[in-house]
Amino acid sequence: MKMHIPMFDVVPARLNVGVMLFLACWVNYMLRVNMSVNIIAMVPDDHTASTENSECKAIATNDSLLRDDAAEVRQEMKAANTYDWTAQQQAYILSSYFWGYAITCLVSGTAAELWGPRNVVFYTMLVSAVLTILTPLTANVHYLMLVAARFVIGLAGGFIFPALHALVAHWAPPAEKGKFVSALLGGSIGTVVTWSLSGPLIENFGWSWAFYVPGVIGVVWCAFWWFLVYDSPVLHPRISEAERRYIIEAIGDKVQQSSKDTKIVPPFKEIFTSFPFLAMVILHYGNNWGLYFAMTAAPKFVSSALGFNLTSAGTLASLPYLARMIFSIIFGAVGDRIVRQNMVSTTYMRKFFCLFSHVLPGLLLIGLGYTGCAPILSVALITFSMGSNGAATLTNLVNHQDLAPNFAGTLYGIANGIGNTAGFVTPLVTAYFTKHGNGFLEWRPVFLTGASLYIASALYFMCFGTAETQSWNFVPEDERNKRRSAASNDTTVTIPVATISSNGNNNGNSKANGIINGNIHSNGNTSSSNNNSITVKT
Repeated sequence: MKMHIPMFDVVPARLNVGVMLFLACWVNYMLRVNMSVNIIAMVPDDHTASTENSECKAIATNDSLLRDDAAEVRQEMKAANTYDWTAQQQAYILSSYFWGYAITCLVSGTAAELWGPRNVVFYTMLVSAVLTILTPLTANVHYLMLVAARFVIGLAGGFIFPALHALVAHWAPPAEKGKFVSALLGGSIGTVVTWSLSGPLIENFGWSWAFYVPGVIGVVWCAFWWFLVYDSPVLHPRISEAERRYIIEAIGDKVQQSSKDTKIVPPFKEIFTSFPFLAMVILHYGNNWGLYFAMTAAPKFVSSALGFNLTSAGTLASLPYLARMIFSIIFGAVGDRIVRQNMVSTTYMRKFFCLFSHVLPGLLLIGLGYTGCAPILSVALITFSMGSNGAATLTNLVNHQDLAPNFAGTLYGIANGIGNTAGFVTPLVTAYFTKHGNGFLEWRPVFLTGASLYIASALYFMCFGTAETQSWNFVPEDERNKRRSAASNDTTVTIPVATISSNGNNNGNSKANGIINGNIHSNGNTSSSNNNSITVKT
């Protein structure tokens, strides 16, 4: 008998899952970006920084715009435990996370599909949280110990997003998928919160607490995750039968509901030879390239060419992330409404919104090179470029769910692993064009390059992309036969009757001769009942 708790009829299980997806991204980014802020207090700079030459002399000499409050914080932190790491050592510390992250992205989706996204997210987030708590200890031992800890945190972090996408495939009805994918941009809020929280913690308690607090938050989050989230509606012990039926019927037979006898290796040959998948990867790469430009090259341009230190103004630095989060929610709701009312085909919708997720941000990046000495306009262009990219919840961040929801984690992991190489390439491109100066003439090719990839990837997807579910998403009949023959004859599976394709009379006895959840064939008599589920012997 299933445990019944009335409150879970009031709060849908999928709402709990959606909220936990959002918080997962939030916590993941807290553990990811805290080092970039905390290292300022860990390695105080006593030297007076020189101001870079700028074409905008009036702005460069305006102390009210350029005042760096971090210098005062550094003076107050002199008495704290600090280190004399070189710039090269600090670079190793800051980059170690992303090297680990890039490695596991490629395999994390498949791991989630084989071992279950609930387990993968729980254990990797727990490892990340515990190591974050231990970060001050590793720093005291040796900087290489800290590098190793951050590398492992990056390895664990690489599993999170592909596993979350695998979870979305099992929980998100088509008419609600936009909201679920929008929840995966919770990392933007995590960045803002971390930057806002670290300063007061460092000033009042020391930099160690800027690691302890996010780490403890991560451990507490893991407990809630384990209690509220399950791999699929079929496996959730507290979901109402009505909600279970709704989700399974809405998703249909495109997704094999999770259970230990349905785990199969993704069809990698078909995946890597699929033109629609290639189009999705190119679109995702263009998205990541544009984001790295907006988050790294654009602020550096505002600082070096305009002489306005954007990163020293916490509020302004947070605006692009807040804009992307807010716009993603709006675009997600619009996309869900389009699907619910069946206004246009899903393929048409994906291609149309590339205009907002890729083309418009690319045009704004081009305009950034021609703003002249107008820092407020530059900040506005950066903000709206990232904000418009919130439409990615309807394009590259969801297209893998269309192509093969059974292997959504694998597809996203591969695309994200390839896309994150843009994080290594964009600094090289920026350095190449700006090696002789930081004026507008040098920076315009930088933004033109980023905008070109942004726009070109969208055009390629508009020509060759699709939202049609691919044939290799479905498990072949011979594979299902292998799984059935391997299953124990005494295994009992409880399945909602709504998932059975029945053919027969409904006057007391019904003969079910169909596929249950795409896995189990039953050919026999089942007695009529008022219950919402039946038990099948396999």
